[in-house]
Amino acid sequence: MHPFFIFVKCELGKAYDVAAALVEEVEGVSEVYSISGPFELLVKVYIDDGQDIGRYVNEKIHALPNIKDTQTIITFNAFT
Repeated sequence: MHPFFIFVKCELGKAYDVAAALVEEVEGVSEVYSISGPFELLVKVYIDDGQDIGRYVNEKIHALPNIKDTQTIITFNAFT
């Protein structure tokens, strides 16, 4: 499994609705955090190695209502 992160910008007043939809409806979403700054949410996602991250974001995340913008952060190594 490969993790990556997505910053999500929501329509005004819809961050909690988007967070709920991400947690309840989107396979692979591990955690959703409310954050400060230009984006409202930070989403941690795990997908199978070799799965297309761009297609996942386009089909699973962008398809949800009330999302205005996203920024995807691809990870390389986890230091523990």
